[in-house]
Amino acid sequence: MGIMDFIKGELLEIIEWTDDSRDTLSWRFPDEDKAIKNGAQLIVRESQMAQFVYLGEFGDTFGPGKHTLATDNIPVLTRLKSWPYGFDSPFKADVYFVVTRLFTGNKWGTSNPVMLRDADFGVVRLRAFGTYDFRITEPRTFLREVAGSDHNFRLDEFSDTMRSRIVSIFSDAVASAKVPVLDIASRYTELGDALLPVINPAVSAKYGLEITSFIIENVSVPPEVEAAIDKRSSMSAIGNLNDFVKYQMALGFQEGGGGAAGTAAELAVGFGLAQQMMQQGFAGGQASPTVATPAMPELLSPADAATALGVSEADVLAVLESGELKGKKIGSSWRVSRAALTSYMTE
Repeated sequence: MGIMDFIKGELLEIIEWTDDSRDTLSWRFPDEDKAIKNGAQLIVRESQMAQFVYLGEFGDTFGPGKHTLATDNIPVLTRLKSWPYGFDSPFKADVYFVVTRLFTGNKWGTSNPVMLRDADFGVVRLRAFGTYDFRITEPRTFLREVAGSDHNFRLDEFSDTMRSRIVSIFSDAVASAKVPVLDIASRYTELGDALLPVINPAVSAKYGLEITSFIIENVSVPPEVEAAIDKRSSMSAIGNLNDFVKYQMALGFQEGGGGAAGTAAELAVGFGLAQQMMQQGFAGGQASPTVATPAMPELLSPADAATALGVSEADVLAVLESGELKGKKIGSSWRVSRAALTSYMTE
């Protein structure tokens, strides 16, 4: 072997990466301490980008295609090495291949509750998880901030590295967007799409990534906040309970007084007529007619009141709590006077 053959064997003439994996994000070309021949061929395939690094500084970046490595098309590297134009000696540099295809179905989630300030509930501890799709858009930022000098940076390493960062960005996005906890817990799909324009600028600037899809699969809050949300929902329904009861009474009249609705209607009419006749009396010494009223105790339990109204016991408890229906709390139990129930039904 002659000296030229020996030198030729020590130089890299073709630099390429045939990627047959589905979980590699970046890969450093193994130069085995060989120099790159001036005029060597760099082959970059679709869904790849090649990034040169010289002594820790980023050099030129190449997209898909076949590139001849000479001083006229590696200007950044030429400047870093202070080459004169047309310099044709071999050179050394690290070459990183970065995968730019879409990586789908990556999981994110809060290992610990995150603190959010909510207009309705104050400071809330929130747990959330879901999935996201991403692609690398800026190789330099990605290599510097995420992959580092790892010779083969894989998706599982990325997941560990990015999980807490994605959660942090999610928390900041929700806080800056001022999304109420009630909306977070009920509108996952819409919220994920709405957060993308807030999340992406931060992800792109910090990590050289683009999040193409951000999906929230579940959000959970502490039990006391869940109870408050349930109560808020119940109170929203209770707002129309009075109209509902009157509607039930009207149905009772149409159906001839049958069922719970009929009972409620009969009670309302009976009590109303009795009170009116006792207040007015009769002229000419005539005896006041006796009006038969349903036999009901003076104090009713919520269950009895619910039967009279034709609604659920939970609805009665809710209107008692709201003060719409007057009642008395004895210990942990409610009692409703017959007069209060009559007044409520005839409002």
